[in-house]
Amino acid sequence: MIMGRGRRESEQPTHGSGIHIGADNNAPNQNVVGRNISYVHQHAPGNGAVDTETVRGLLASFRAEVDDNESGLDHAVAVRAMTDTIAASLCMPDPRAQAGALRGVVQALPALVAGTVVEQGGEALVHAIAGWIG
Repeated sequence: MIMGRGRRESEQPTHGSGIHIGADNNAPNQNVVGRNISYVHQHAPGNGAVDTETVRGLLASFRAEVDDNESGLDHAVAVRAMTDTIAASLCMPDPRAQAGALRGVVQALPALVAGTVVEQGGEALVHAIAGWIG
């Protein structure tokens, strides 16, 4: 015999329930205290627009962190290549023209720096770029 709570017709999920839990993430399913909540969209209010100079400053700081900790980074070559991509896009007359390349960096960099001493700097840089390219 299978026991459990079935879904009644009147309990069909509603999309866009208005649940706000902060951060910049989209998730098709979340499990909160044993209950499935579908179509959760998280967002955080911006602290103002991110400009090129903010990204440049974070890039310089992150590069210095990578230089100081290179011996402990497994993917230092890949991380440096990503910082070069960011720097090249900042030198273009329209830096946002490189949005595709920058989106790739935003997606890949966090995984490369996860669990390393440069993780916080990498995350800050990624968040700034994501806010800058929108």
